[in-house]
Amino acid sequence: MDFIENIAELETHYGAPGAPSLRKVADHLTPLYRKWVMASRFCVVTTVGPEGTEGSPRGDDGSVVRELNSKTLLMPDWRGNNRLDSLRNIVRDGRVSLMFMVPGSNNVVRINGEARLSADVDLRQGFERDGKVPATVIVIQISEVYAQCARAIMRAGVWSGVSAPDLPSVGEILAEVSSGEEGGPAYDTAWPERAARTMW
Repeated sequence: MDFIENIAELETHYGAPGAPSLRKVADHLTPLYRKWVMASRFCVVTTVGPEGTEGSPRGDDGSVVRELNSKTLLMPDWRGNNRLDSLRNIVRDGRVSLMFMVPGSNNVVRINGEARLSADVDLRQGFERDGKVPATVIVIQISEVYAQCARAIMRAGVWSGVSAPDLPSVGEILAEVSSGEEGGPAYDTAWPERAARTMW
């Protein structure tokens, strides 16, 4: 198997990027980029740390982020499994990338920047819902924002509504990797009620 070993070889292999792919990049939320990002209820956050990279899905029942200003986004960290993979990375290395998606749209808007983690009480209180507040808020300084080519989502048929048959459940996966010590049917049966009770 042959590998591409340097940037010159890579660029020769692919050729020059199209002009629109370079011109669409902004260093802040323009009015239309703002409209798109604020319509997104779901994004994938990618961070980097000493152990490597980490990607984490983030979702909300409204905009997944709030705008502090055209260069700064706020993302609440709602209850999860407390692995803290992304948050550990942010504390140690602020580099962050986000991919914002909107159901039904084949486009993705990407943001690259620097993130910091805040447990500021007033900041967290600004996200209060039903008496609950996020544990922390991720503060993201934007360095780049741009639209991603739609081909990947079009090829995959992400919004086609067709699901893969015979997918294993999380309970089955957990039982497999823990040699039966965790998971199984009881985990899957209890999950919907547990998720509803601990959503925020």
